[in-house]
Amino acid sequence: MKKIVLALAAALAALPLWAGKVVTDSLYSSVLGAAVKYNVYLPDGYGKTAREYPVVYLLHGLSDDYTAWAGRGGVQLVADELIRSGEAVPMVIVMPNAGGADIHNTWNGYFNMPGWNYEDFFFSELIPSVEKKYSCGGSKGSRAIMGLSMGGGGSTVYAQRHPDMFSSCYAMSAWLDNKTNEVSDGKERKDKFWYVCEAVKEHSALEFLDNADKETLKKLRTVAWFLDCGDDDFLLQQSMDFHMKMRKAKVHSEFRVRDGVHNWEYWHLALRWSLPFASRNFE
Repeated sequence: MKKIVLALAAALAALPLWAGKVVTDSLYSSVLGAAVKYNVYLPDGYGKTAREYPVVYLLHGLSDDYTAWAGRGGVQLVADELIRSGEAVPMVIVMPNAGGADIHNTWNGYFNMPGWNYEDFFFSELIPSVEKKYSCGGSKGSRAIMGLSMGGGGSTVYAQRHPDMFSSCYAMSAWLDNKTNEVSDGKERKDKFWYVCEAVKEHSALEFLDNADKETLKKLRTVAWFLDCGDDDFLLQQSMDFHMKMRKAKVHSEFRVRDGVHNWEYWHLALRWSLPFASRNFE
């Protein structure tokens, strides 16, 4: 028995060690008038050389915050495993805050709306600050964006509106459209949940494709697109419609429908697809 234990210990000692880490940081936003927290995954070996890393902006969903991907999505474990196996390149992963659990009284969302100009913050403050501090990104070829649900829609619209900024976009169970703002029907009270629903309607990823001219479509073709949604997800039809509109516009996109619903089990597995996808499309 002792020999077996020693043999196992020797085998474990011979395994390559790989351990990235997740750190919490923040920056003060003059656009939002508040400090904004974010988590950052740093790969094993970060800071030991002057190496520049590609960066992934990983967006959370409605009612979650910057801690969701680390705490519930297992981003550190997944990234460590994929980088160690060679399926993903060493990268920095930025998980910014854009919401909270009290959706009626806390701002949620990635678009500009009255009192919450988040898109302005994201591009004019967050990206420059993060990429300077953490030696990452710096160009379209070394930058990707992805997210789930509200963050899936946010990442899609960001890549549509700023195709010069991202090499790829991976949308998980994406909230891409809200043509009828249901929470506003028959209600006078416009709380913060009403505003995010209205913002998704006004920034419809589907209508964007309907209205895109030839020059816009040409720019969209410079981004690698991937949609991933569960077969029993209530947002599946939106991903299907988006994919068909992309096909009609001759903008290539990958589309996968897997067994699943709108939950963390699905998004944890989606992460294992998305990071290699981003890696393949970095310069």
